[in-house]
Amino acid sequence: MYIAKKYIRDKWKEYTLANDHGMSVSILNYGGIITKMMVPDQHGNAENIVLGYKEYADYASNSNFLGAQIGRVAGRIQDATLKHDGQAYTLERNEGNHHLHGGASGFHQVIWDAETSQSNDEVSLILSHTSSHLEDGYPGNLEVTITYTLNNANELTLTYQAISDQDTPIALTNHSYFNLNGDMKDTVYNHHVQFETGYFVEMDDELIPTGKLIDTAGTPFEFQKGRLLGDGFKPDTLQQKIAGNGYDHYFIFGKEKEVNVVETNSGRKMEIRTNQPGMVLYTANGLDAGLELSNGLSEKYAGVCFEAQAHPAALHHEGFPDIILRKDDLYSRYITYSFK
Repeated sequence: MYIAKKYIRDKWKEYTLANDHGMSVSILNYGGIITKMMVPDQHGNAENIVLGYKEYADYASNSNFLGAQIGRVAGRIQDATLKHDGQAYTLERNEGNHHLHGGASGFHQVIWDAETSQSNDEVSLILSHTSSHLEDGYPGNLEVTITYTLNNANELTLTYQAISDQDTPIALTNHSYFNLNGDMKDTVYNHHVQFETGYFVEMDDELIPTGKLIDTAGTPFEFQKGRLLGDGFKPDTLQQKIAGNGYDHYFIFGKEKEVNVVETNSGRKMEIRTNQPGMVLYTANGLDAGLELSNGLSEKYAGVCFEAQAHPAALHHEGFPDIILRKDDLYSRYITYSFK
C-alpha cells in the first residue's frame, strides 16, 4: 500500500491512495474532489470508474460538482432561507431563487488542510476545514473533518465529522459520478441498481421538494428488487420529465441502508453502505455536454451519483430527518464504497 502526493497548481495538491490489489483513488485538497478511482474489472484490468476533468484547471469552476465534497448543506434550500429558534438566515441565491450545494463558495471550493496516515492494511487522507460564522449565511463556526480510507478489501470509506459552536444545519455528501463500465466506455444505461426504499420525495418544476412523499411501488422509482437505470430514462412520469428524463430524486432508505450496483460487461460490483437516512440518485440528466473529461467528452447519462445524505427539505417540511446540528454535538456520518 502507498500514498503519493503531486503538486498541481497554487496550493492544490493531489493525493493518491493505493492498495495491494490494484485499486487506487486520487483526491485533491481543493474541494476534497475525487479526481480518479481505479478499480479492476473481472479480468483484473484497472480502469477509472468516476468522471473527472482532463485539465485540473476546470475544477476551479466545476459547475457540475464532479467528485466534490458538498457542504454545508447538500441539495437545494428553498428560497435560500432558513429559520431556527425564531432566527432567520438568508443564504446565497446561486440557483435561481434558491441555494444549491452550500453556495458558490461552498466546501467544493475550499482548499482543505491535509494530512496522511498509513498502516499495513489501510491508507488514509484526512482533510480539515473551519467554516466561519455566517460564511455563505450559515450560523456558527463549524469545524469539519473528512477522512478517506482505502483498505486491502477494495473498500473506500469517507468518514465525516463536524462540530459547531452554534446550532446549524448540516448535510454533507460526496458528488462523484460513477460509471462502472470503466474509462467511460458507455453510459450508465446498463447499470443494475438495487436498494430498499418505500418512498421518494416529490419535486416541483424548479427541483424543489414539495414535502410530499410518493410511494415507489409500481413506478420507475421502485428499486427494492433492482432495475436497470436506463428503464428510468424514458419520460413515463411527470417526475422523470421534471428531472430531465431520469432521476434526480431523494429516496428515504428502509432498514437496510445499502445500495448494490452491478455492471455486467465489466463484471464490476459496487456496494454502498452508510448511516445516512437517504440518498439522492442523480443520473447526470443535466450534465453539460462536450466537457473535456479524462476519458472523453461528457454526455447525458455519462455517470450516476449516489449522494447519501440527509435532506434540506427538513428545513421547510415536517416528516424529514432533522439536519440541525446542535451546539457542541458531534456530527458523525460515513459512506463506504466496496468493490468486488
